[in-house]
Amino acid sequence: MTDNEEKYESLKLENQLCFPLYACSKEIIRRYKPYLDRIDLTYTQYITMMVMWEKKTVNVKTLGECLYLDSGTLTPVLKKLESKGYITRERSSEDERNLVVSITPDGEKLKDEAISIPSSIGSCVKLSEDEAKILYNLLYKIIRNVR
Repeated sequence: MTDNEEKYESLKLENQLCFPLYACSKEIIRRYKPYLDRIDLTYTQYITMMVMWEKKTVNVKTLGECLYLDSGTLTPVLKKLESKGYITRERSSEDERNLVVSITPDGEKLKDEAISIPSSIGSCVKLSEDEAKILYNLLYKIIRNVR
């Protein structure tokens, strides 16, 4: 390899950590699509509902932090979920500046329709339990380090 070729080695796609992360994320989300189509959710709506199933009521700022989404991305998602009857959005009675999101009974019922999705996706990923834990920990380490 010449000095000039070596100089640009870091610009090769094959030498980028970000590219396999991007491609993997895109492919995994593509695998979700048929399952999410059955319950009429996008991936972003689905992960939002996952937080709602767990927390029941949460302010928008905290929800955005959980999902690593800014309010510009989250607001249309919440509006759509509200129009589907899965959540409500209301101003906090303690602080009008805070918008509070709550799950509705229909949103709770949707959880039963979504229950099989994680195992369906897990079966297509084909990682052992140990490999999945290692990958999970490494990905969250990267997230912490870049934030």
